[in-house]
Amino acid sequence: MADKTFEVRESFAKALAEVSALTDLDKLRVEYLGKKGLVTDLMKDMKSLSIEEKKTFGQAVNVLKDEITEAIAAKQEELKQREIELENSRMPEFDITMPADLARGSYHPITLVQRQCEEIFKSMGFTVEDYSEVVTDYECFESLNIPKNHPARDMQDTYYLDNGQLLKTQTSAAQNAIYKKYKDQLVNEGKAIKAIFPGRCFRNEATDACHENTFFQMEGVMVDRNISISNLIFFMKTMLSEVFRKDIKVRLRPGFFPFVEPGFELDISCLICGGEGCPSCKHSGWLELCPCGMIHPEVLSAGGIDPEEYIGFAFGLGLTRLAMMKYGVKDIRDLNSGSLKCLDQFTDDK
Repeated sequence: MADKTFEVRESFAKALAEVSALTDLDKLRVEYLGKKGLVTDLMKDMKSLSIEEKKTFGQAVNVLKDEITEAIAAKQEELKQREIELENSRMPEFDITMPADLARGSYHPITLVQRQCEEIFKSMGFTVEDYSEVVTDYECFESLNIPKNHPARDMQDTYYLDNGQLLKTQTSAAQNAIYKKYKDQLVNEGKAIKAIFPGRCFRNEATDACHENTFFQMEGVMVDRNISISNLIFFMKTMLSEVFRKDIKVRLRPGFFPFVEPGFELDISCLICGGEGCPSCKHSGWLELCPCGMIHPEVLSAGGIDPEEYIGFAFGLGLTRLAMMKYGVKDIRDLNSGSLKCLDQFTDDK
């Protein structure tokens, strides 16, 4: 019986030496260790052996099985490393010290608009904050005066994750963290909270010329004593006039958002059609740009700020739609398409 294990060991070593690909190695594994493999077949020969012979032969087969398993694992690592080296050898050589060719490539139009808005708001005393795209239900809804099972949740078709978190549907999800971060500065130092936080948002929406399931917003908040809607209008008008380098016609109309009271929709006259009506503005002549309003007392309280003493405004600027207006992009879907025909024209912030 020892001769049989020796023969299998010798035949395996010879076959393993000839293997040069992972697919062939897997076939070899099945040939020797599979349910109908050569090592498994050795066990069938034990029926005619005595108890002592079975014990000795069984141990020899187990040793052989372990040797083949370890040899296959080592060969697998060797072949994987060989594939990596081969792939690396095929990569073109380049000199990382060479200066970049600045004539190639360009910034995405949304990036251009976002950076411009950040500079404008920083010049007016706002800080720029960053926030996660994956948030909790509390951050995105409950802290914004939208409790569980509230009908207002139906306004946003949300992507929920298996762990109970979600992809943020609005940059407002950062409000609670911002208030908690700066509340001591507000209360102890008397400095207003002035912050913007741009980011990508996600909603399971049907797409058309002015709606996408992935889009960019820029949230902005200001909290202090004696803040009014006039302050909100001033900052928004200033920002828009800087972005477009001309006076922009805007309008405020009542809008419902649970985290502001009163709430408004700030619309701008469609710059693509000049207010005459087109698919981008749904033929209304106006484009919804910025849900906004005075921060709801419950939202301030959730952030640790006394609403009896402090008040503020919040706005959610649509960076994607702002880029459409600034650069004359007629279909919002072009911005996420990767279409060079649409995007390679934005080499400068013109």
